[in-house]
Amino acid sequence: MTSMHDRLSEVGVLTKRLQTEFPKETAGFLHFLKDAESGAALSLKYKELINVALSIAAQCEWCIAFHVRNAIQAGATRSELIEAGYQAVIMNGGPAFMWMTPLLRAVDEFSTAETTNPAV
Repeated sequence: MTSMHDRLSEVGVLTKRLQTEFPKETAGFLHFLKDAESGAALSLKYKELINVALSIAAQCEWCIAFHVRNAIQAGATRSELIEAGYQAVIMNGGPAFMWMTPLLRAVDEFSTAETTNPAV
């Protein structure tokens, strides 16, 4: 089983490769990402909780790892993360329920990492 830390590493490798091979497209995406997350109406924590739910609905394990880690770093609790996951289940049913598996794995891995190494 691939760890959620491995998934984050894969995101980093993918991003660096695409920045090299497709710099214009990748820069455009990263710029949009930064702009979309810069609004002031929602805190970073709530944006990341929304992203966690959307990651489950989209069935994207890499996204789950990325946004769970970011949500924890922004102060989200285990309960908040699980509740966000259940919002995806409400909207996406059984398949989203199954994607609670990598959510729980990410919460467990990154919560432990945050406790032992806040810089992760």
